[in-house]
Amino acid sequence: MPCPSSCPPGLLALMAPGLALMATFSLPSHAGDRRALPVEKPPGVKGRTLILLDVNTKSPVRIISENFLSLQLDPSIIHDGWLDFLSSRRLVTLARGLAPAFLRFAGKRTDFLQFHNVKNPAKNRGGPGPDYYLKNYEDDIVRSDIALDKQKGCKIAQHPDIMLELQREKAAQMHLVLLKEQFSNTYSNLTLTARSLDKLYNFADCSGLHLIFALNALRRNPNNSWNSSNALSLLKYSASKKYNISWELGNEPNNYRTLIGRSVNGSQLGKDYIQLRSLLQLIRTYSRANLYGPNIGRPRKNVIALLEGFMKVAGSTVDAVTWQHYYIDGRVAKATDFLKTRLLDTLSDQIRKIQKVVNTYTPGKKIWLEGVGATSAGGMNNLSNSYAAGFLWLNTLGLLASQGIDVVVRHSFLDHSHNHLVDQNFNPLPDYWLSLLYKRLIGPKVLAIHVAGLQRKPRPGRVIRDKLRIYAHCTSYHNHNYVRGSITLYIINLHRSRKKIKLAGTLRDKIVHQYLLQPYGKDGLHSKSVQLNGQPLAMVDDGTLPELKPRPLRAGRTLVIPPLTMSFYVVKNVNALACRYR
Repeated sequence: MPCPSSCPPGLLALMAPGLALMATFSLPSHAGDRRALPVEKPPGVKGRTLILLDVNTKSPVRIISENFLSLQLDPSIIHDGWLDFLSSRRLVTLARGLAPAFLRFAGKRTDFLQFHNVKNPAKNRGGPGPDYYLKNYEDDIVRSDIALDKQKGCKIAQHPDIMLELQREKAAQMHLVLLKEQFSNTYSNLTLTARSLDKLYNFADCSGLHLIFALNALRRNPNNSWNSSNALSLLKYSASKKYNISWELGNEPNNYRTLIGRSVNGSQLGKDYIQLRSLLQLIRTYSRANLYGPNIGRPRKNVIALLEGFMKVAGSTVDAVTWQHYYIDGRVAKATDFLKTRLLDTLSDQIRKIQKVVNTYTPGKKIWLEGVGATSAGGMNNLSNSYAAGFLWLNTLGLLASQGIDVVVRHSFLDHSHNHLVDQNFNPLPDYWLSLLYKRLIGPKVLAIHVAGLQRKPRPGRVIRDKLRIYAHCTSYHNHNYVRGSITLYIINLHRSRKKIKLAGTLRDKIVHQYLLQPYGKDGLHSKSVQLNGQPLAMVDDGTLPELKPRPLRAGRTLVIPPLTMSFYVVKNVNALACRYR
């Protein structure tokens, strides 16, 4: 039974065996262990659905980067024309909402990207079509860019609706070309001009994002060493503009044999990174720039071998070790896949494999998950961009933070696929609102939780642990609506029934603010719109982000978690020692 208010918090552990619900246990050996623990009912107690929850407020179990939730843009935006629209006031506003963060410019076309130091090359235009009709508008963009170059501060534009409509038509045509390349695994070269780089950096800088640029690693000399001549041209140009950029080299090097019929082993890749570090040190602007890599794919046996070879040679050269993860093949995914607990747990095993290699060669080195998305193969419409995909995304954030992964880079902010946060009408999708709530409420300090539960079913450990996931952090210091010492819980309920949680110990009898995110409209899990506490979320008519209003709950009230929902709860005035100071 629940402890009376007069009981000391420590008595909570005696009421039922402790049930690990989250991977942030105080004991590192329990991190990521998701095996069901047996929970027996105390004699004489009838079936209940109440779950008792307390949080260790004395010290954090992990501290992650302020830029933990970061973003990615794929180089395909050069191909389909969206790069020219990054100066859109609406896009900049949406990106600013997720700052501070890194903006990684990389993807499958990274290793086919060529830099040319020219401002506005002549464009080949065919007959009537989007390119033909966009000509005048593009000329206007060029003229406005030249004018804005003479101004200080951000370069932000308001594009006419007709211009966006024509661009969407052009992008739809290019989307078919990009998909053909993707499925055939043969990619054409992309040209990044100086003007394009200016636009990319302007977007990142105006949005409060730090740009990470991945250089082409497939420019190779006859002896298979990296040919850095084109990269050096790009470095010199960006240095002349005093652009503050961090760097990477290549994307998923384990796939190079498939792409070009030539492989690059871990040892050679490590030498290439040392070569890049030497180049950066020769350029004053980048002599202390950060370098990240090797950005490998899923850690299968051959990929682990590549990572080991890389770490032996260049483990000390990079500032963080990076890898990618996509949960399922977007061509065969179903809505119910996003509710499968086994799928949510696949990431834990990958984390352990990467950590084992990194800690063998460079103990304590930071690890990043770059290029994460619900589905591969560009995602699936009405699925990977729907409310259902949010369960994977929020669990990914909670699991990575609890395991000490320093940064997670979401693929992608805006592009031609269906894994993005913002669609081609510049409207935010469900995962954007989820990310915005995370940024507004979640701080970098991760806290351990303690849960005790009584269930009607005979296997309570499995029922609770698999389908009800709870994570706890100190509330973001940047949120001035809450005093330091407040705690934010975020909860994923995969059950098809509501669950009740009673806050105990240090959380007992505190005022709680609820942020309940549910699908909006008749599409349910397939919905591309969401509501917060019953109110639909959308950008305001003046192009600004809406105020995220909480629902205050009475002190001491039991939390009722609706079925198939994601929610945040700020527990106010806990005065948590772990959360008082940065």
